[in-house]
Amino acid sequence: MLRTSWDQAVALVLKALAPLGEEYVRILEAGLNSRWCDRYENRGKQSGAFSAGTYDGAPYILMNYQPDVFDHVFTLAHEAGHSMHSYYSAHHQPYHLYQYTIFVAEVASTFNEQLLNRYLMKQAKSDLERAYYISHEIDEIRGTIFRQTMFAEFEKIIHEHVEKGDALTVETFRKIYRSLLDDYFGPEVRIPELLELECFRIPHFYRAFYVYKYATGLSAAIALADRVVNGGKAELDAYLSLLAAGCSKDPLDILRDAGVDMARPEPVAAAMERFSSLVDELATIL
Repeated sequence: MLRTSWDQAVALVLKALAPLGEEYVRILEAGLNSRWCDRYENRGKQSGAFSAGTYDGAPYILMNYQPDVFDHVFTLAHEAGHSMHSYYSAHHQPYHLYQYTIFVAEVASTFNEQLLNRYLMKQAKSDLERAYYISHEIDEIRGTIFRQTMFAEFEKIIHEHVEKGDALTVETFRKIYRSLLDDYFGPEVRIPELLELECFRIPHFYRAFYVYKYATGLSAAIALADRVVNGGKAELDAYLSLLAAGCSKDPLDILRDAGVDMARPEPVAAAMERFSSLVDELATIL
């Protein structure tokens, strides 16, 4: 992909998020132009990317933006989703109700990535460029729904071992993780032995039962993005109400009010249908 400067990345993200309305885009643009984001590498600076703020402060973003890594444009859109979630919650809820749960947090972030990729696919100037964006979303669904579900199953199994009083040795971890890799990737994929050690480097495993929320979050985000892009003012207002809800209701009820019921199978089924259609289109192009 072409080199994308920070200013170009901001402009691209703002255009892609236009379906969220003038107010959303205006607030985000003002924030990104007034130091919401610490975006360049520096001595001693942490790697990765995240959004964090306080009730009466800006919802700051920390990342290490690299113009030659196009995926960082998606990282910006993702973290901007978290920051705008924080902004809306803080401006619509009292202090004790503004801090939303992770279950809805990963909806707001991956929703923005959905809008960005859909915008890029529409703007693609060639089949090859469109194939790149399709491939990106396929990888996103694979990594966020399939892989994180595998991670969640790994957590469930190791906690069951502890509850039974079994010892968790390195060999036990490797055996469990290897079994899951074989199940999820299937017999046609060659899995190197060293990948069995991957389970030790996933930081989310040290924050119990976090990972499945990525899978539910993206499933909900795909369904909600469909509603907003193909709907009207009512669908947009329902989504913005999710961002403004904080923790004023149970997260499942907040999502229901926005238009998606995560206690039912339809959102996950819709995500799988989108995954299947993207794979079919990519096969046609290539």
